[in-house]
Amino acid sequence: MNDELKYEEALAHLEAIVRKMENNEYDIDELAVQLKAAQRLIKFCKDKLTKTEEEIAKISTQ
Repeated sequence: MNDELKYEEALAHLEAIVRKMENNEYDIDELAVQLKAAQRLIKFCKDKLTKTEEEIAKISTQ
């Protein structure tokens, strides 16, 4: 995952994947690829949120 990717961009990409899945726009082969991409995006977003929460906690305790 690209470290230059912003949280909002990752979330928008994830939402686009979900929207296409809900509309059955992927064939079975592409679905597998997009599910893996979605998993990476979810991990990226969770990691970004965790890091931000830790930074906020550190700042607020100073």
